[in-house]
Amino acid sequence: MSDQPGLPFGRESAVDVLQSACAAVGFDPDGAELLRLGENAIFRLDDSPVVVRIARGPDYRASAIKEVNVARWLAEAGVDAARAWDVDQPIDVGGHPVTFWHYIAGRRGGPGDVRALGLTLRRLHDLPPPREFAVPEEDILARVEPRIARSPIPSQDRVFLTSLVADLRTEVKALEFPLDTAVTHGDAHVQNLMFRESGEVVLIDFERVSFGQPEWDLSMTATEHVTAQWWTSAQYSEFARCYGFDILDWPGFDVLRRVHEIKMTTWLMQNINESSAIHDEYARRMATIRDGVRDVRWTTF
Repeated sequence: MSDQPGLPFGRESAVDVLQSACAAVGFDPDGAELLRLGENAIFRLDDSPVVVRIARGPDYRASAIKEVNVARWLAEAGVDAARAWDVDQPIDVGGHPVTFWHYIAGRRGGPGDVRALGLTLRRLHDLPPPREFAVPEEDILARVEPRIARSPIPSQDRVFLTSLVADLRTEVKALEFPLDTAVTHGDAHVQNLMFRESGEVVLIDFERVSFGQPEWDLSMTATEHVTAQWWTSAQYSEFARCYGFDILDWPGFDVLRRVHEIKMTTWLMQNINESSAIHDEYARRMATIRDGVRDVRWTTF
């Protein structure tokens, strides 16, 4: 059963949680499609316009509550964003916080959409913080250490990454940021944009929303350009132009780049046993982090 302590969080256990969660609120889980498996298992239901987000464990409950609050705040602010279903949520299934969201018809962000991301982040960062609930202070390495501790990786990698995170925390604290603090998305990449068939851009995934430095959001796309090689120079320049600030011109970017590299790698390594492709990509990213190999394009998942 998925609610047994210590059972690895994966496709099969997530399906068990999905079935119980849907039964609790009256949705039908039969035929649900797994859209994504990472920090959450994300399913689209077959017979209802519903997306179900299942978090990895009880430590994510506060984040799930925040996601629902942020969605309501953005709606009130007039920002086109994901909407939570009007049910009492999150619900708990065996320690997994589960939330329910309106399905957004259209396509997910991809190549060529960094311009829209720049414009969306500009609008988000310009919003005054919500008054109805407290947005947590930003901790850009908060999820990294637990991932390292629990992921099925070689012990030498665990030791190396743990030491690296400690060094990066010290370096981040020493940074002098040029931009004013704001509400930040925390996971600001194009796949957290949806594009309706009519063309409107919808912001999704509020798990890492916090109050802190906009540079954290901006350095995500810059790292995808510089390290992962997912964006051309022209595409990245358009992103920076639309936002109104180029973080590559800031000397502190190198520190945030290394933080994002380890964040992106530890997110992936949670599923290292799910497929050989993920296993191989983990090795590729570790070669960049450990050995400085920077002439190999990272693969998206």
